[in-house]
Parts: sequence; structure tokens; C-alpha cells
Amino acid sequence: MVDREAAIRVRGLRKVYGARAAVDGIDLDVAAGEIFALLGPNGAGKTTTVEILEGYRRRDGGEVTVLGVDPAVATGRRAAADPAARGWRRRIGIVLQGTGEFDELTVGEVVRHFARFYPDADDPAAVIDRVGLTGKVTARTHTLSGGQKRRLDVALGIVGRPDLLFLDEPTTGFDPEARREFWGLVRDLRATGTTIVLTTHYLEEAEALADRVGVIAGGRLIALDTPRQLGNRDSALATVSWRTPDGTWHRTESAAPTAVVTDLAARFDGEVPGLTVTRPTLEDVYLDMIGAR
Repeated sequence: MVDREAAIRVRGLRKVYGARAAVDGIDLDVAAGEIFALLGPNGAGKTTTVEILEGYRRRDGGEVTVLGVDPAVATGRRAAADPAARGWRRRIGIVLQGTGEFDELTVGEVVRHFARFYPDADDPAAVIDRVGLTGKVTARTHTLSGGQKRRLDVALGIVGRPDLLFLDEPTTGFDPEARREFWGLVRDLRATGTTIVLTTHYLEEAEALADRVGVIAGGRLIALDTPRQLGNRDSALATVSWRTPDGTWHRTESAAPTAVVTDLAARFDGEVPGLTVTRPTLEDVYLDMIGAR
């Protein structure tokens, strides 16, 4: 249940290709100011859903409002005559898997160029600083690392001061250090009030960033919850593992792992060799939901 004002509201969303329903009756609310992660295997309907929300693809059924406006109306033929529709596009920021190639332009030139598309754009220098590229403002974009190029993509997505930002697989190809730096940037954006819709194949990314996650499979939204509670993983049986003095490993599943550990501590008269206590990870729960194991 979403208590805050909804930035996105979807009811009965459908998209059909021939005889196949790519999106088959999705209901969804995304609260203003939250980070919402949409998960799902390839072909599940995730990309189609997001493209409908962005106004890039037409739906075949259902109701959709994004920032209070129907994306189909905001991007339709009559949008130019509708003040609400005209203003809608500049309130949306979109960071695709690849924004474009600007090899011979500098970081500063690219951001300043995109800023001209918006009537109330943010200061390009401030945006460049915000994404951590101040030291690269005069660098040509082809000299940037993969992580730096992704930061530039985000700069182009936020220079128009969007209320809602779509991030499509934002850290694909990042090394672990660059990925965690990027997570910090996303958290900073949320702290300023930006609503963020994130699609990712990295389950640890969704767990680290998202207030809530939705799982799409077969064109349907099959689960919706916080990362900690998805699939009741917070109340799932815990696995307690330990090693006996002869080197043999033991494990047991329990709904009361503290009691198991207390008993083991008494048995070993102190530290328990190799002790671990684990519950199902978000990846474990997700793979079970989509039938991938």
C-alpha cells in the first residue's frame, strides 16, 4: 500500500502483439519520492511496461497516469495544444542503456547542448559537479571510462530538473567500485525528492537502492513488496551452519536461529567454529518466483 501521493498510477495495463499479451493486466502505484525497482527476465514485459510509462509505446488497454498525465495524451498528436501535456515531457528524465555517441564533444559541451532543450534547465556546471564529472568537464567523451560515460548519461537525464527519472540498466558493465559510486549518486537524487524507476538485472542493486520492488513474469506483476519482505523472505527459515572439531560441516534450518546458536554456544563452550546464519537472498526469492531454478 502506497501512502504518499502516487507519481505513477497504472490500472489494468495491457499490450498485445498478435495473439500474445506482452503486458497482461498490470496494476501498480509508484509513490512520489521513492526508488522503485522493476525486475523480470528478458521477455517478461518489463521493457514494454516502462516504455508505455515513458510515452514511447502505446498501450492497448488500461489506465495510466504519470505525474498526473496520461503519457499517450502527452505524446499524442494533440499534445502541442494541451499546456499540461507540453509541460509533461520536461518533467521526465530518461537514462537509456546508451544515450548516444558524442566522441568529439567535451563533457561540458554535451551537457550545455542538452540544457538548451529545457526552458528551466539546471545549471550545466552544477549538474556536472553533481554527477562527479567536474574534473572531466573539458575531456572529450570518447576518453571517458564506462562509469564516467554512465555518469554523463545521468547528467543528460537530470539537467532538465525532472520530477521523475527512469534508469534502464544503469550499471551494466560497471566494476564493483564504479557500481557502488553510482549507487551513491542515485541516493543523492532521491534525497532531493526525485522519484526514480529503476530496471536492473543486478539483484544486489535492487536490494541496495529500492524502497520497493516489483517482479514481472509472463506479462503480469507477480510480486510487489520491499526487498526485505519480498516473498516473505524476512520470515523464511534461517540456515545455521557450523563445523565440528573433526572438520565435519553441519547445517540445520530453523524458524528460531537464535535458539540454535545459543545451544551451539553452550555445546562448544564459547565460539562455534565456522558459524553462519543465513536467510534466503533476494536473488533466491526472485529465481523461485520466475521459475528459474
